[in-house]
Order: sequence, then structure tokens, then C-alpha cells
Amino acid sequence: MKRNKSNKLFQKELVSEALKESFAKLSPAKMFRNPVMFTVWIGTLVMASVCVWVATGENNQGSLSYNIIVTSVLFITLLFANFAEAIAEARGKAQANSLRKTREETPAKWIQAVGEMYLNEIKIVPSSQLKKGDVFLCESGDIIPNDGEIIEGLATIDESAITGESAPVIREAVVIKAV
Repeated sequence: MKRNKSNKLFQKELVSEALKESFAKLSPAKMFRNPVMFTVWIGTLVMASVCVWVATGENNQGSLSYNIIVTSVLFITLLFANFAEAIAEARGKAQANSLRKTREETPAKWIQAVGEMYLNEIKIVPSSQLKKGDVFLCESGDIIPNDGEIIEGLATIDESAITGESAPVIREAVVIKAV
């Protein structure tokens, strides 16, 4: 079975960008926004200074190797937390861009209106051309091209990509008026 490249948990582009971002997020201004990680950051600085102090001859603060290990663990914790945050941000941005692109390219079955009367003619147009008040038809399997008010029909609509719900919700119509 061939695996879709976009379904991978860690995409190469996202990981390389997140690695760069995890080091950039080590600045005090960015670390200060997260109090827990800022405390770890301060602990890392304190332990780094203890390592330097022990390396210059201090014997009361434990061995140099122990202090280096503690400093390394704290630093790796900071990098991992920043990496996880950067991955989440990158995936969120990628999903938002994908939704924007889908909205621009989604075909809409526009029902042409003459005054208060609708013709039986349906014209397929890009969703970006729909205006407020336009009426469009959605059938089984269609992607909803625009936000709107349901005015006629019955359907189950999967809004999970937008709302984050785990299952489709039942709506009462499939002819939708753009809002």
C-alpha cells in the first residue's frame, strides 16, 4: 500500500523549519511568554554557570560530569519543548493555508436567480466568485464551497475540518444561501 506523503507525522520541510525555530525560540523574550519553560531556561543558565564554576576549581558543587549532564538534560528539555511547539505551529499554518486554498478552488453549483425566482439552470463557478445572497446547491459527497444559511433539503455535513468535531453533524438542508 502506497502511503500519501502529506499524511506523514513529521514532514521533512516541517521538521527542518521546526529545528531552526526551536533554537530561535531560546531568546529570553520568547521564553518569557511561557513561565514554566522560562523557569527551565533560568535553571539551564544557572547550571551552565555552575559548570563553569566547577571547571575553574570549585569542589563543593558536585563533579563536573554530573553538572554537565544536568545542564544537558535541561537544555534538551528546552529544545524539545520548543521543537514540539514549532511543529504544532507549522502544522497549524499548513492546515490554514490548505483550507484557504480549498476555499478559493472549491467548485460551487450556483443556482442562478432572476429577481425572486430561481431558474433550474445550475452553473459551476469557483467558490471565490460567490457573493452574499447567492444560492448554491450541495449534493452528496460535495465540499461545501462557502459559509451560508441552509434554506432547503436534508443532509449530513462533515464540519470536522473547521469545527474540530470528530463526526459529521446533521443539518436540515442542502440548498444554501451565501452569507
